[in-house]
Amino acid sequence: MTKIQHILVTGGAGYIGSHLVDALVARDYRVTVLDNLDPQVHRSGTWPSYANPRATYIQGDVRDRARLEALMLAADAVVHFAAAVGVGQSMYQVDRYVDVNTRGTALLLDILVNAKHHIQKVVVASSIGVYGEGAYRCATHGVVAPGIRAEAPLAARDWEQRCPSCGEHVASIPTPEDKALYRDNIYSMTKYHQEEMVLLIGKTYGIPAVAPRFFNVYGPRQSLSNPYAGVAAIWLSRLLNGRQPVVFEDGGQLRDFVSIHDVVRCLVLMIEQNGADFLPVNIGSGETVTILDIARLLTRLLGSDIEPQITQTGRRFDIRHNTADISRAQTTLGYAPSVSLEQGFTELIEWAKTTPDVAEDFFDRALNELSEKGLLVR
Repeated sequence: MTKIQHILVTGGAGYIGSHLVDALVARDYRVTVLDNLDPQVHRSGTWPSYANPRATYIQGDVRDRARLEALMLAADAVVHFAAAVGVGQSMYQVDRYVDVNTRGTALLLDILVNAKHHIQKVVVASSIGVYGEGAYRCATHGVVAPGIRAEAPLAARDWEQRCPSCGEHVASIPTPEDKALYRDNIYSMTKYHQEEMVLLIGKTYGIPAVAPRFFNVYGPRQSLSNPYAGVAAIWLSRLLNGRQPVVFEDGGQLRDFVSIHDVVRCLVLMIEQNGADFLPVNIGSGETVTILDIARLLTRLLGSDIEPQITQTGRRFDIRHNTADISRAQTTLGYAPSVSLEQGFTELIEWAKTTPDVAEDFFDRALNELSEKGLLVR
């Protein structure tokens, strides 16, 4: 087997993909990017200013078989990040999400199976969404995996999860990759389709494959004008426009926020090492924080006096807690996150301040769409 020299990155003009492209180019890989420049992410419809001049950029869709196959036949590895992204939006744009995410990945795999290629590694972006709720521990029944919360408790502002066996409240614990999965929205279902298909075809045909499950990734280049992006980016856009960050429920939801720089370091390990082949792998920081703490951290670092709006209302598809058990990444790859929340969010804010044109706030429009589709619990 020859050494990997040429890597195709689908969705490589996006947030995580572009940072990975920079890291790969710095390590002297030849990199080709295929991206459709979706206007929901790339509002200008052109290649972003941070596009790496040492990479090759091709505008196109992963559902275009001829174009995708030609690029795959020229590459030694594929990093598949191209996807429609948005939990709430996926619940009323069902066809688009399944077509882009599931069918786009199926086409990539069909090429792998039927064309004479020399692909030596496939990395497919997965998500914490495949878990549904995170892992919990019941004082009586031990580790449990509750499903989606019912509407009645949410309407009564009873936010915390309960044991499926005894009905008592349960405590959140870090989520390992072998937790029972419970997908509660179309986006998460398609991410599960992607990782399962890639890992299955990889195992069947002996093509090393790995599925990173990203937790809450933050950092420069996040699409601050995409109201379906990560919550930190949405709140930062609100603050930069003089508006309150909107925090659902009571703000006590536990999450794992991980710097883009730690994520990229782990992705490079996945490409260059084989310890995680044929596995899903959590990429997080291993730190636990409430989302209200993140909203207040952003406000403090911006020097703003705007207080978050805590809605005391929920959304039908939201989970309560999900934090990362990163022991698999640590033991199989030697992954060691190093960027603190203070460091990482300071960098994000400094970047955002220098690019004010990218922080248009469309959150209210997205919230109205959710309300019109009956996805809010009042």
